[in-house]
Amino acid sequence: MNRLVIYYSYSGSTRKIAEDLARKETADILEIKDYKPLGKLKAYTAGIIASMRGKAWQIKPPDIEISKYYKIIMLAPVWANNPPPAFNAILEYLPSEKTVDIKMVSMSGKSNCKERLESVIKSKGSTLESFEDITVNR
Repeated sequence: MNRLVIYYSYSGSTRKIAEDLARKETADILEIKDYKPLGKLKAYTAGIIASMRGKAWQIKPPDIEISKYYKIIMLAPVWANNPPPAFNAILEYLPSEKTVDIKMVSMSGKSNCKERLESVIKSKGSTLESFEDITVNR
């Protein structure tokens, strides 16, 4: 098993998609967890401002050795057209020479972060193989 699905989910919508994808891909799965639980006020105010600026905030360190996987599939909800700060934080752990797929999940099916994420992944020495915006209904 050389594929890993990494995801962040605040409300649970992205979690469901990530779990289904991990089963389909026969991949291991890693949930990105905020260091401290977020209340709605912080998530929807400070979190949105941080995501628009491409900022990261503290997450719990991954309990899986990400470098042992050749393909990494990453999923995150869209906050103000960008990934949330916890997702930005996991990019710090991305090893080099990996193939990465990114799936952004939202009700609109639109994000505005492909170029920025591709730049970050490239700076880590990895390759963005695909980028997809996924529409989800609540």
